[in-house]
Amino acid sequence: MAALNLRLLVLLCSWAMATVGFSSCQAPSVVSSFSRHKVWLGPYDWTYLRVELPPWFSSVAINFVSNVNVDKEQTKQHPKSNLPLVCFRGGSPPIPDVSGIHLDDSLSKFVLSGSFGGASNLSVIDQCIPFQKNLSVTLTNELISPGIWYFGFFNGLGPARTQSKMINRGKAYIFSISIFIEGCSTMGVWGPYCNQSVNMIPCFQSSIDRHSRNLLDLNMYSWGSLNHMVQAGEDKEVNYHLSPKWMTTKYKQVDNNTSMFVTAENLVTCNNTIELSCLRNGESNIYAVDIVSITSQFVVSLTDLRFNQTSSTENVGNFSGILLMSYARYNAMPLKSLQDYSTDISRAPLIVNSPKVGRWYIAFQAVNQTEANGTMQETFLNGSLCFSFMLQVPECSSGKAGFNCTWEAHTLQRASKNSAVPFASYYLPDGELGSTDAGFSLDNLLSNSSVGQTAWTYFFFNIPTGAAGANMHVRLSSDTKLNYGVYTKFSGLLSMDNWDYFANSTSSSNDSMFLASDDSSGKNIDFYVLSAREGTWCIGLEHPSNSNNKYQTTMSIWLEGCPNHCSHHGACRNSIDESGLTFYSYCACDRDHGGFDCSNELVTHKGHIWQSIFLVASNAAAILPAFWALRQKAFAEWVLFTSSGISSGLYHACDRGTWCVLSFHVLQFLDFWLSFMAVVSTFIYMATIDEASKRAIHTSISILTALLAATGATRSANIAIVVAIGTAGLLLGWFLEFSVHRAIHCPLRFDLNMPERWQNLRSWLQNLIRTLQKRFHWLYLLLGFFTLALAAACWTLEANESYWIWHSFWHITIYTSSFFFLFSMRTNESNEQQEPAYELTRQDSLPRTE
Repeated sequence: MAALNLRLLVLLCSWAMATVGFSSCQAPSVVSSFSRHKVWLGPYDWTYLRVELPPWFSSVAINFVSNVNVDKEQTKQHPKSNLPLVCFRGGSPPIPDVSGIHLDDSLSKFVLSGSFGGASNLSVIDQCIPFQKNLSVTLTNELISPGIWYFGFFNGLGPARTQSKMINRGKAYIFSISIFIEGCSTMGVWGPYCNQSVNMIPCFQSSIDRHSRNLLDLNMYSWGSLNHMVQAGEDKEVNYHLSPKWMTTKYKQVDNNTSMFVTAENLVTCNNTIELSCLRNGESNIYAVDIVSITSQFVVSLTDLRFNQTSSTENVGNFSGILLMSYARYNAMPLKSLQDYSTDISRAPLIVNSPKVGRWYIAFQAVNQTEANGTMQETFLNGSLCFSFMLQVPECSSGKAGFNCTWEAHTLQRASKNSAVPFASYYLPDGELGSTDAGFSLDNLLSNSSVGQTAWTYFFFNIPTGAAGANMHVRLSSDTKLNYGVYTKFSGLLSMDNWDYFANSTSSSNDSMFLASDDSSGKNIDFYVLSAREGTWCIGLEHPSNSNNKYQTTMSIWLEGCPNHCSHHGACRNSIDESGLTFYSYCACDRDHGGFDCSNELVTHKGHIWQSIFLVASNAAAILPAFWALRQKAFAEWVLFTSSGISSGLYHACDRGTWCVLSFHVLQFLDFWLSFMAVVSTFIYMATIDEASKRAIHTSISILTALLAATGATRSANIAIVVAIGTAGLLLGWFLEFSVHRAIHCPLRFDLNMPERWQNLRSWLQNLIRTLQKRFHWLYLLLGFFTLALAAACWTLEANESYWIWHSFWHITIYTSSFFFLFSMRTNESNEQQEPAYELTRQDSLPRTE
């Protein structure tokens, strides 16, 4: 199969070189790889993996393996609280449970497509799919763009994901992921198969005549009608040449272009090095240009257009349907079906407003269409369309920005906070770095000029590498009601029609990674951009002209760990992704709150009180076994049961936030260890062995239970392990007792006589039953096992939502079972060693003499 794929690739490259004239064609090679094997994901756990795709990558192959397979048809019916998900996001770590609407939309796309590849453009959306046993998908550079991408692995979503829990009941999953990135090693060649020639457009900077009104005055032209083309003769090459007519009129909107053109102070001009590029019908050429600074727009326009055709006996017909389409796409290959901007450049220039900083790809495609019955249909004519083009990028002088270079623009500098969070910082304008993080005044920074009583002021700042897990916090405060609009955009100049996030005093944008605070007074605008991407950000203020501003307005921009300080219901924790290259923060909420910012109240104040009462007061059941042990003068057991009840009550009081007499971890260890010891000691007490043997068994079992409490106290399997240890201790105690006192006779020699052997076995069983009947009250013994089974059921039924009620019943049933076991012992028979009843009678054959 590999050899066949290689032969097909060679044939494809040979065909491409012969028909299009590509300079080289080379199979993609693996440039980097990432792998994580057998990652354990406990209940409500999550982790991130950062993957960097280089600019020359061709495709990325993802192989995901897990020990669970969630059927895609049942995804929406599956509870989100225990749904294992893998999410995929460009630029910053995904937080899928911020918005349930966006999560449902992402899962719906998975149901329709079945994988990541079902999306038309993964660069602009998040993708989440449930865990699959085997998932393999290959994404080409036509679907995703180079840069930083994050995988997030989540075992359960919802507000309880960050809630502090004494236990974490649920299923744990194991997954492995391998990522192989292939790239093109030859300069000027790109594409999924490294068979697409990409030409870099050289650029140079020039100044502009200050008298020019706009960019149209420099390069605007109109094309004459193509209907005047006529055939010059048979079997001769005919050149139809269109010369531009320079003019200053504004072009109407074509496709998704805008009719707005900017006034430029400086101009970067880029030209293709080939004088004329020729394309046959359906063929395309791809060019790349690097936008190195923030600008309002760039314009691609033709400087020459010619139609060359070799005539034949066929009727050429009308050429009015000949089109030269142009497509533009940021950081990815543009296609006819997938691009950011498109236009018929033979009729109007391609205009890209507010382009992002980075590499843009421009594609030209010759299309021959005719209109029939009101619909456009493609035709196939002999010949080629030859053209040359020019790309121009207007630039404003320092401190200016906007479509007319009249708005004020300010660069903000980053200052680090004295914080445990590695990336915590704030931003201030140049010259104000000595100020605090309380913010800076806008009075002297706002633009004075206005259009329709509205002005714009821009602020640019950079989020450092490795801080994509941080949150960008922006706040505006004023003495009066704010009539500002605050717009933000990543890696580009924003405008009214091109922005990422928006907020004012009354409304905000609805995005899964955007969190805005409500302020009824209207004097504050406060919002977060969650997991803000690394790189340059632009904040634009739409405001009235401040020429007569009588009120003071302050602006603050922070880079913080947790939004809203976890709503004062939790602590902010920091971690790093699996690659170790990105810090991210999250809220560890208290027992009553949850959510990514601890703003969800999961338990009311009244409910909290009742839960605390149940969990603490239910430990009073320890009085039953403690009192019985004291009455029987079993002082060791009395101390153990009393200490267990007290430590459990203190632990749950601390766990519910009432009072902590010791540290939480010390109290947790004492609670579980003494609970385990109380269960085991009950079984040992039921074997009435000598004190030396009992101390030895107690010492061994205390070590084992201490290890259980220290290494995995809340595991569900512990109850079975503890019961098994107690049963083993009971059997060992009985064995020691019976072997010392020979309470039950067991023949030492093995008899080959089958009837006699069965008779001996039956006699041994009868002796054992009589011994147990004299040792225990069977009714209380059965009640002990019944309540122990109830305790085990309560332990297994404990869940994060119902933990308080089932754990309270656990306290009651486990102590009650110990009481029944202790009460089932017949104290008289156990204390009196009635050994003669079970010993063989010694026969004295000698006569007694006085």
